[in-house]
Amino acid sequence: MDRVDKLLQVRHVVDLNPHIQIDTACCAACDDRCLWFCPAGCFEAGPEGIAFQYEGCLECGSCRVLCPGVSWDYPAGGRGVTFRFG
Repeated sequence: MDRVDKLLQVRHVVDLNPHIQIDTACCAACDDRCLWFCPAGCFEAGPEGIAFQYEGCLECGSCRVLCPGVSWDYPAGGRGVTFRFG
C-alpha cells in the first residue's frame, strides 16, 4: 500500500481556523526541509514560496519540531484527524 492509499484511511474533520500557522519570513532563510519531513505532504513549493494546506494534516508534530517558523496547536474540540485501523 503506497502513501496515497494509506492517507485515504484517515478521516479528517476540518476546523475552519487553521491549527498551524507558518511564519513565511523564516522560509526565506530555510533549506525547504518542510517539503521532505511532512508525512502527509502538506507543504508544497509554489511560485510565491512555500504553500501549506492544514486540512490534510496528520497532527504528527514533525513541522513543530523541525521548523522554527511553525506555530502549532491541536485543532479545536472534536476536530482534526481520526485514524481508522483495520
